[in-house]
Amino acid sequence: MEHTEGFLRLVADAKTRIREISVEEARKRLAENPQARLIDVREDHEWERGHAAGALHLGKGIIERDIERAVPDKKTEIVLYCGGGYRSALAADALQRMGYENVYSLAGGWKAWQRAGLPTEGEKGSN
Repeated sequence: MEHTEGFLRLVADAKTRIREISVEEARKRLAENPQARLIDVREDHEWERGHAAGALHLGKGIIERDIERAVPDKKTEIVLYCGGGYRSALAADALQRMGYENVYSLAGGWKAWQRAGLPTEGEKGSN
């Protein structure tokens, strides 16, 4: 998908305030911390086609509304991912403004997760 200039500026601005991590670092953090949460912020139809094994689905359109019920402890380590790392950066920025202290955006998103051969679930993508 080709992104618009305005969207890319918004994402670039958010990335100045958030922490972005590689797939390898995300895998390591999730393995070392059983309380860490992997959250998919993609749309419902994207989630249904396949997602990271063990991920929680809170689409970008609802994450701010539902995150405090799903992850009440604002010190919980959270790794967010989307298709390519843009929407997850915006969501990470929003969660930090809500007081979440350990939020990361997965660089490369779902595409990077799949390229790395990490476990997936769902209709098209079970490993």
